[in-house]
Amino acid sequence: MASGSGSGVGGGRVAELREIRAEALRGPSEKATEAQHAKGKLTVRERIELLLDPDSFNEVEQLRRHRATGFGLEAKRPYTDGVVTGWGTVEGRTVFVYAHDFRIFGGALGEAHAAKIHKIMDMAIAAGAPLVSLNDGAGARIQEGVSALAGYGGIFQRNTKASGVIPQISVMLGPCAGGAAYSPALTDFVFMVRGTSQMFITGPDVVRAVTGEEISQNGLGGADVHAETSGVCHFAYDDEETCLAEVRYLISMLPSNNRQAPPTVASSDPAGRTTESLGEMVPADGSRPYDMHRVIEELVDDGEVLEVHERWARNVVCVLARLDGQVVGIVANQPQVLAGVLDIEASEKAARFVQMCDAFNIPILTLLDVPGFLPGVDQEHGGIIRHGAKLLYAYCNATVPRISLILRKAYGGAYIVMDSQSIGADLTYAWPTNEIAVMGAEGAANVIFRRQIAAAEDPEAMRARMVKEYKAELMHPYYAAERGLVDDVIDPAETREVLIKSLAMLRTKHADLPSRKHGNPPQ
Repeated sequence: MASGSGSGVGGGRVAELREIRAEALRGPSEKATEAQHAKGKLTVRERIELLLDPDSFNEVEQLRRHRATGFGLEAKRPYTDGVVTGWGTVEGRTVFVYAHDFRIFGGALGEAHAAKIHKIMDMAIAAGAPLVSLNDGAGARIQEGVSALAGYGGIFQRNTKASGVIPQISVMLGPCAGGAAYSPALTDFVFMVRGTSQMFITGPDVVRAVTGEEISQNGLGGADVHAETSGVCHFAYDDEETCLAEVRYLISMLPSNNRQAPPTVASSDPAGRTTESLGEMVPADGSRPYDMHRVIEELVDDGEVLEVHERWARNVVCVLARLDGQVVGIVANQPQVLAGVLDIEASEKAARFVQMCDAFNIPILTLLDVPGFLPGVDQEHGGIIRHGAKLLYAYCNATVPRISLILRKAYGGAYIVMDSQSIGADLTYAWPTNEIAVMGAEGAANVIFRRQIAAAEDPEAMRARMVKEYKAELMHPYYAAERGLVDDVIDPAETREVLIKSLAMLRTKHADLPSRKHGNPPQ
């Protein structure tokens, strides 16, 4: 019998199915959609359309509904149960996604809601494809009690299982309170939108009740707070459209999983392009600042970079970029901020970035211009020893290709920590302006020659003489190269070509760590 006739599968049942699907796609009501738009927020399916390639989304468990009873829940059983799950493509590559629908139960997580997320996370891990969560939910569904809390536990467990296996990206597009904030914190990257997204463990009401402090939701956990102060947020944007476009761009820089290399693109920027301007861009005088961003943009393909944690711990710069079409992670000191010193936050920022690059087979390029660790009581009492050790551990543990380039200063323990040859850098280069030493010449002279300086008829003249002598003996640009601690001193104009040739050679690098369950990194 032909499909669509009055009897059989093609008849009324198909019409009923279409009607149910239309209801699920439409959402709870036009009023709820208008309310979402009035807040400056897109609906769940509008967001998925922006994230994924056109017509590529395949939904999973669209018709799922909760089975909870009590508190009026049995009378309200919408399709999707407040979360849309499935897979699609970004630039042709498979990506899994789950997205809260704030119009249904405020996006709150219940047992069925959680089961859908668990399933799509398991599918992403099994398929070896990135997972993106579009978060816009009010936390656990209170009416379902402990079952909702257990649902979060299942998400956290899967976040941890997927860590370092597939890229996990959390996009905050609304409120995220309580335990719900820990899932994004377990993922690789967190995106936020100013004005509409917040993250906090205890909200303003609880803060006011416990401490008496008055603060707004955005003041407590808005995008700018987490992008500048807490470091929870890696990227913050003014609107959802820009945010989701940048998520797509990030995905284009990452491999699908830890068994693959990052995507390669054809580059129109010549590999042998000279970088003549670098010699003028970086002052030879180590006390004069400059913008490390300009150096990086001059080196990489077409000057295009994606900076991670752009506004947090700005004394170190972490970017993803390409050299001759190949993705590379760049860690660099920023002389414009705190002279580029390492402190607690900079160490944590760089350590996490190095770990991410190592997990996903992204070569690491380190650009050094570091005068040391930041001194001070606050830093010492805040644990600069253990926090700085995180960066040291991350570099020592990384098996991807690692190249370091010393532009100017490289002093003390900070030089060793910033991927020196002694902790495993595959290749170490330096410019003729490099100064590698235990400390600056002035400080060293004051320590080594303090008696001679104190006894001299003209202490200042003696100090100047000793500084000059120390520089000549131990800080000339070829001192480290002569001892094999630097592989070559290179012309700044040839830097791009040298780096690209070195990365090409290291592309087949293979290194094994000792057999172990896992390390015990400093915390």
